[in-house]
Amino acid sequence: MCGICGMVSPGRVDADVLRRMSATLRHRGPDEEGYYTDADVGLASRRLSVIDLTGGKMPITNESGSVWVVQNGEIYNFRTLRRDLESRGHRFTTRSDTEVIVHLYEEYGTSLFEHLRGMFAVALWDRARSLLLLGRDPVGKKPLYYSFDGSTLLFASELKALRQHPQAHFSLDWQAVNHYFSHHYVPEPLSIFREVRKLPPGHWLELQHGNLRVQSYWKLDFEHPFTETDERWYVEQLHERLQHAVRARLVSDVPLGAFLSGGVDSATVVGLMSQSLDSPVKTFSIGFDDETFDELRHARVVARAFGTDHHEEILKPRATDLVERLADQLDEPFGDPSALPTYLVSQVARREVTVALSGDGGDEAFAGYQSHRVHLRDEAFHRRVPGPLGALAVGAVGLGARVSGNTRLRRTAGALRRAHRPLAQRYCNVFDADGRRQLFTRETLAEIGALREHEYFAAHARAQAYPDFLSRILAVDTATYLPGDILVKTDRMSMAHSLEVRCPLLDQELLEFAARIPSHLKLHQGVSKYVFKRVAERFVPHEIVHREKRGFGVPLRAWFRGELRDLVREHLLQNPNGAHSLFNRRTVERLVSEHEAGRWDWSLQLWSLMMFHLWYDRHGTNPRAAGPAPTCDTVQGTARD
Repeated sequence: MCGICGMVSPGRVDADVLRRMSATLRHRGPDEEGYYTDADVGLASRRLSVIDLTGGKMPITNESGSVWVVQNGEIYNFRTLRRDLESRGHRFTTRSDTEVIVHLYEEYGTSLFEHLRGMFAVALWDRARSLLLLGRDPVGKKPLYYSFDGSTLLFASELKALRQHPQAHFSLDWQAVNHYFSHHYVPEPLSIFREVRKLPPGHWLELQHGNLRVQSYWKLDFEHPFTETDERWYVEQLHERLQHAVRARLVSDVPLGAFLSGGVDSATVVGLMSQSLDSPVKTFSIGFDDETFDELRHARVVARAFGTDHHEEILKPRATDLVERLADQLDEPFGDPSALPTYLVSQVARREVTVALSGDGGDEAFAGYQSHRVHLRDEAFHRRVPGPLGALAVGAVGLGARVSGNTRLRRTAGALRRAHRPLAQRYCNVFDADGRRQLFTRETLAEIGALREHEYFAAHARAQAYPDFLSRILAVDTATYLPGDILVKTDRMSMAHSLEVRCPLLDQELLEFAARIPSHLKLHQGVSKYVFKRVAERFVPHEIVHREKRGFGVPLRAWFRGELRDLVREHLLQNPNGAHSLFNRRTVERLVSEHEAGRWDWSLQLWSLMMFHLWYDRHGTNPRAAGPAPTCDTVQGTARD
């Protein structure tokens, strides 16, 4: 696990700039640094040593020194790949997983990524062809930003490294701002800056002689579900793949453990780890003083069942400390409050281990979110009450809610409105379009233009001939929310503590199998993750398998009316500088006052606003500054010049 960065700038590579870029990534790789430079290219790596501690220093080259590579991540099938490559005549000088990438490129060119199983962001320089190749893992576990002005290309694991280059003059991307206040994250390929893009998951980028090309190499296939009708077959096949995914992630030359939330996903991972390891698994959990959100008692049930070496800590709202530290780690605005416990559980785990396994990905693969049931219910309502009749019902309930102020009616009206929107528009979970029109100033709305964030989700919803509505939802979640929110949170918060996190439920072969499981075995008679739970029942305590789904929630509503009240007011109302010119002050004041008075729960909206202000104070730029549009953007896996 590492941080990588570099540049292609013909005749103008500055080694000192490259070192400054690398220095910003030290938290991602504190063990050693490495560089390769020539007249046209510079590659840098900050390494967190996990495999081949003494011999795996990067950059790594081939026998002739003509191909160089740096990598952020882990390749889990590297031993199998190495044996095959050695049989083809390739010679290895290390035990590192990164070295297989060099020889795969020699053998397969840009098709090399189709052979890798793991989490990775890769940069490879072919000196003989003057070609830079960047690649990102299929799901997007590891980040990769790039900026290209037609001459110089910069890339890095985090935005802060790009900003060390003297040519890096960045301006706000207004559509990214719009997306953020709709979804509380900035989705690929956008970044918060117009001049920077994220390489989308499952894509590679090639730059040669000033010509830049971005290409997709992988996508999940939901179009061809299995026709097997025996439920037992799915349970057996899934169990086998889960075992393989966990075992593959136990390869390490340093201590490893697991996050344990008390849910079925992390419990299943811990259980499978316990079956494969000779010593007790080290497990780590976070809880709250507020029992409504506290999961520790459930985590303890799992820890006792598998005899783990368990560690836990209580998260308290230390506003001026923890929230500020959280903001320091984020290069882009990020409004998911579960980053707080993720930050702290990573801190706790790093005291004992260098690698931790997590249960991320189970909900997207097997339909575990409450929203999946809500979407199906909304769709059923939409089919039963179509067109004008549905619009009449929405209007009637909405009028009743406004007249009476009844909270239940307001929620019902919201559900009815959602049901009559296209699927893509239902993903606006922070401020809907009307809310953003009230939030932004007229000047900001003019910069943004049309509020078209739903088109991003619509493109993914149309990407395949989905066999049913649930498959479409899972495909959209896997392509958007998973890499844009869940994996950003896990990567940034763990890397803040130099902790590598591995996600066996996001194993590529496991995901490919799960995508083809018929939907009625994922959401079965109201039971979410049905087939997954059938496997978990074999070894996970029954009360954990069948307990109600709980997210990694944070008691923000109470905190914002109590311990964090002053912090909210300080950043949203009292500071007249920074990003305040983007927002309508009267709207912000209304949100704060209604929340404090208990008239409405605006905690997610206030948190998203506060995190934007904290980000802007640290990393923002003149919001009205104009920068050149990016030379190459990526839309649906193709290049747009």
